[in-house]
Formats: sequence, C-alpha cells, structure tokens
Amino acid sequence: MDYTASQGGFRQRRLQPKMRLRNTPVDGPGGSQLFEDTSATAPGSHSGFSNQQGPQAAGYPPQSILSDPMSNLAMAYGTSLASQGREIMDKNLNRFIPISKLKYYFAVDTLYVGKKLGLLVFPYMHENWEVNYQQDTPVAPRFDVNAPDLYIPAMGFITYVLVAGLALGTQNRFSPELLGVQASSTLVWLIMEVLAVLLSLYLVTVNTDLTTIDLLAFSGYKYVGMIIGVVAGLLFGRLAYYLSLLWCCVAIFVFTIRTLRLKLLSESAAEGRLVRGTRNQLRMYLTMTIAAAQPIFMYWFTYHLVR
Repeated sequence: MDYTASQGGFRQRRLQPKMRLRNTPVDGPGGSQLFEDTSATAPGSHSGFSNQQGPQAAGYPPQSILSDPMSNLAMAYGTSLASQGREIMDKNLNRFIPISKLKYYFAVDTLYVGKKLGLLVFPYMHENWEVNYQQDTPVAPRFDVNAPDLYIPAMGFITYVLVAGLALGTQNRFSPELLGVQASSTLVWLIMEVLAVLLSLYLVTVNTDLTTIDLLAFSGYKYVGMIIGVVAGLLFGRLAYYLSLLWCCVAIFVFTIRTLRLKLLSESAAEGRLVRGTRNQLRMYLTMTIAAAQPIFMYWFTYHLVR
C-alpha cells in the first residue's frame, strides 16, 4: 500500500483500481462465487431447437427405424394378411360368379358374331347343332357357331335399351326415369326366366350339362329379334313391326328347340326317334315351354314402343 504526502502534512493512501477482465469469475471469501455468471451459454438454453432435430439428434441413425426387426416383422405380417384376404375374396367371388368361366363366353370374333346373328335370324338351313368338344371341354365360341356366348346377349340388351329410348323419344315420352324402369324391368324378367328354368330342371330331374350361364345366354338371344322388330317399326310403321317381329319369333322358337333338345332330351329322342316314357315327355314339354316363352317376352317388351 503506497502513501503519498499532501500539502497539509497528512499522508493519503493511493488506491490502485483492480481491473477485472470480462467473463473472469469474482471469488469471494473461501473461493465461492458471489454472482451467477449468465453470460455463458447454458446447457439447456437450446433444448427447444435440439429437440426438433428428430431421431438423428437423439442419437438414432436415420434408417434405424426401418431396419428395426420389429418393424420388419409387422410389415411382413401385414403383407401376409392382405394376401390371405385377397385369396379369400377371390375364392368366394368365384363361388358365385365364375370369373374364369366368363372368359370362355366372351371369346368371340367378328366372324363368329356375323354367323351367329345369321343363325338367329334364319336357322332353318342349319343342320349340325352339336357343340364341338376338345378333350371333354367345349371349344371357344369363335371356333364353333353352336357354342353359347354372352357377348351377343350383353350387346343386345344394351342396344335394346338404347333403341327403346329412341322409340320413346319419337313419341315424346322419353325420360331418364322411364328408360331406367324399362331397362330394370327387362333385366329382372330375364333373371326370373332363368330361375324358373332352373327350378323346372330340378323338378323334372334332368341330368344335363347346361349351366346357369348357358341358360342366360340362350334367354338373351331374343334381344336380337326385339331390336329388329322395333327398328323396322320405327322406320316403316307398325305393319313392318308385326311382320319382322313375327319372323324373328318363329326363328328364335326354332333356334331354341333345336339347341335345347340336344341338352334336355335323351340321346335317342334328340336324334328324332320316338321314345316313350313319362320322364322323356316331361323333358319335351319343358323344351317346348322354354321355346314358346321367347316370342311371348319379345312381344311383351316391344309392343308399347311402336305406335
């Protein structure tokens, strides 16, 4: 401590200022810190920012979640469940709607469609009505004109609905609701017809290789004659409608008789020989009834469209 002499004879003590650098702690007695130094960055001051860095900031590599064995096991289990559900759905769907068999009925070409339409309109000169087989399997329709198909019935139904809308429009009676009723009622009656034939075959106990799709195809061929009748009536009048519809009704009757007799009647009766027996007579009556129902439906669905 320095002392200096003043003019009055007294000695004064010279104070030396103590300079403290910034960020240097000031220790009190015993080396304890008097004030907390807040200038330094606290460990948790950027916790909010560090928490937003994701699993990489937490010490997990980016692909650790995808490479986790539990995640892989869950993904494999979910994939197996999805495949099993698809197999069950396909199996139940094929039980009611045989998708694989439907491909056979749509295996047609332009030549087959032309020949089939000609056979439906003029079946009188056709001689061989048997369906060809290859290794106990019927050949595709494009290779055999006698094979049933669903292409012509499906297109015939759609065309009939369109022609019916055109006919209603010429009579100023067209409306979407009326056209929908026309289409739905025609479809419902077609389904009821097929169900009635199936019930009749069950009651008569006919052993036949006819399937439900075959009956649906044979019942749908009448749309061709219905279209011809309505178009003729729209173009040439009501007389042309009756004449063309009469021709098509007789043609579909002959076509149905010659087609179903090989499926429903016994082998001898199908060849034209007289076979006595109650069961064979019932089969013959059933064949005649199915064939006679086609002209009735053709007239019922078209008479109100031509005026």
